[in-house]
Amino acid sequence: MDWLGDLDAHWVWLTLGLLLAALEMLVPGVYLIWLAAAALITGVLTFAFDLSLPLQVVDFVFLSFIAAFSAKRFLGEKPIESSDPLMNRRGARMVGETALVVTAIEHGSGRVKVGDSEWIARGSNVAAGERVRITGTDGSTLLVEPLTLIGDKGTLPPAG
Repeated sequence: MDWLGDLDAHWVWLTLGLLLAALEMLVPGVYLIWLAAAALITGVLTFAFDLSLPLQVVDFVFLSFIAAFSAKRFLGEKPIESSDPLMNRRGARMVGETALVVTAIEHGSGRVKVGDSEWIARGSNVAAGERVRITGTDGSTLLVEPLTLIGDKGTLPPAG
C-alpha cells in the first residue's frame, strides 16, 4: 500500500470523479453525476492550488452541495419531459376505452373487465354485463360512466 502515498491528490480526485460518472451511466438516477462534477472540480483545484487534505474534503463537500442543489432547482423549474408520460400509469392509459361490467356497480362501486384483467370501478349504478366507458382514474380505481350507444331518439331513423 506504499504506492498509494506516492499518488498525487489531484489524480485521486480526478479518478473518483470519472468513477462516479461511470457509475451514473450504469445506475442512472441523476445524483452521482453531480458528485462526479464536484470531484473533478476538486481535482482541478487541488492541482492548481496544491490544497491540503482537509481543504480538499471541505471543497468537495461544498461543491457537492452546490451542484446538487443547483441541479434540483434547475430540474424543478425545467423538468425533463417524457416521450410517454403515461408509461407507468396503466389505468390512465385506458381513459376513453370501453369495459365490461363483471360485478354490478351498485352504490358507486363494482368491478369491470378491460382486456384480460379486472379492475375496481366507481361510477353510477350499472348492471353486470353492461358496457361502460372509462372516464378517468383515482389511484388504481377506474372511474366509469354508462355507455350509451344511441343518445336520444332523435338520432334514430324514422320507422317504416
